[in-house]
Amino acid sequence: MTTTETGLPLFILGQGTDPHSERGVDCPGELPPASDPDLVERALRAKAALGDRLFVLGHHYQRDEVIRFADVTGDSFKLAKDAAARPEAEFIVFCGVHFMAESADILTSPAQRVVLPDLAAGCSMADMATFDQVEEAWDVLTEMGVADVTVPVTYMNSSADIKAFCGRNGGTVCTSSNARRALTWAFEQGPGGPEGKGAGDRKVLFLPDQHLGRNTAVLEMGFSLDDCVVYNPHRPDGGLTEEQIRNAKVILWRGHCSVHGRFTAGCVDEVRDRIPGVNVLVHPECRHEVVTKADQVGSTEYIIKAIEQAPAGSAWAVGTELNLVKRLAARHPDKTITFLDRTVCYCSTMNRIDLPHLVWALESLVDGQVVNQITVDPGTAHWARVALDRMLALP
Repeated sequence: MTTTETGLPLFILGQGTDPHSERGVDCPGELPPASDPDLVERALRAKAALGDRLFVLGHHYQRDEVIRFADVTGDSFKLAKDAAARPEAEFIVFCGVHFMAESADILTSPAQRVVLPDLAAGCSMADMATFDQVEEAWDVLTEMGVADVTVPVTYMNSSADIKAFCGRNGGTVCTSSNARRALTWAFEQGPGGPEGKGAGDRKVLFLPDQHLGRNTAVLEMGFSLDDCVVYNPHRPDGGLTEEQIRNAKVILWRGHCSVHGRFTAGCVDEVRDRIPGVNVLVHPECRHEVVTKADQVGSTEYIIKAIEQAPAGSAWAVGTELNLVKRLAARHPDKTITFLDRTVCYCSTMNRIDLPHLVWALESLVDGQVVNQITVDPGTAHWARVALDRMLALP
């Protein structure tokens, strides 16, 4: 049997068991139940014992067995802000991935401790841009004489080191919902503002997701595909000539989301043939050719609201992480909601946060042991906070 990266069976749409199949839900695959039937009761007891000292954050892409114990759910930045708004909570248990827990540590007080139930829960996209690689790329831009007109902008899905790099070099952070505002702000930086000296030469170095950067620049801001170049950190000078870098408006880092990058234009064509009248709704981390074929494009929160507000009887093919798509399908049985791809594609690293890891973390806290604490050193935290504050100040 073919398996995914997590070792789970790879089901083809229609072949996996789905308890919601009679309600028009068309999502493949099922995650296995927790191996220990007592885990739910243990989690409940641990949460009750910790009381207000504990605040559990659950990212939208988490599996249901974990989401049920979250005090709040949301995307990564919303959850980090929610944690900061609960200063009485001594322990912040972040059911997400590493860069999210870092952001929570940066935004919360020194008295609060952030716990990631499984340290192996990383993000492949964030790992595609390391501090040394980005520093080397900045050296290349400096040698070519364009660093002084280049503003670095990093997606929230990046390490604290990369956020700090942007903070030190006059840049900012963005989310999938405010990327256009962040890029607009970046192009307005420099002497004299948007119309000042050298305004026509200004560039953005967009990290680490090339698809979000390209889709924002081209589809929302009117740049052409030729205005964008892709910097490959594994090739000398990023695999680009000096002329290409000088002529570019947006220098895209060669990174992508392993989940959203799987969707293809063929997926869109196939689902339209299979479900007449279907609305295709995708995340902007998807490839450019997928986004251009979709009916609607938006952040995770946008996707959730679009489905909530959709009329009964409507059909939707959703291009984002499968846990969320299945949850939306279960919550809206009056609509036909399908996963855009015909094969299972969970976020393998997000799914490392399972119920056994969560229970272990909670029971350790009850016993007075803080496990898997995520801390960002003060210098990195300072400059990352500078970049985050610039984002928060965006008009």
